[in-house]
Amino acid sequence: MEQRDAIALIGAAVTTKGGAWADLGAGAGVFTRALATLVGAGGTVYAVDRNAAALRELTRGPRDAGEAAIRTVVGDFTEPLELPTLDGVLMANALHYVPYGDQPTAMRRVASLVTAGAPIVVVEYDRQAANRWVPYPIRPAQLAEVARGAGLGPPMILATRPSRFSGTIYSAIVRR
Repeated sequence: MEQRDAIALIGAAVTTKGGAWADLGAGAGVFTRALATLVGAGGTVYAVDRNAAALRELTRGPRDAGEAAIRTVVGDFTEPLELPTLDGVLMANALHYVPYGDQPTAMRRVASLVTAGAPIVVVEYDRQAANRWVPYPIRPAQLAEVARGAGLGPPMILATRPSRFSGTIYSAIVRR
């Protein structure tokens, strides 16, 4: 995915510049960079991933002067994380790696990281069939169940776009 596509999926969630956000399950950082662009120079984006090598790659290369600072954190969002209180969280293609029974607990843990009413942005594939890249697919209706199970409000769909891997990819906001 290109950064402009990631911005199109998540852009509506970042309504103010600055602040502290986290990209949980940052991987190679396409969404992290998109988020840093949207948050802007006055903010910080914490890129969290279990893969330290991927995080090292993320910090290589030039940083745009208009981007938020990116801080890397080796960790797993299904476990406790040491982060400051956040103004928003992004989980792009991350929740589908969490087994279905553990998803509400993971979302509750994520919600504990943000200020009340802050956006938790979820980007997922709208598909039923699992595969090795999307072992626990989360359709929008399932995201609503996960959010309810985590004590969060209903998801609001932000954007959709065709996936080059079949079906569509969507973004949604949930809040506590």
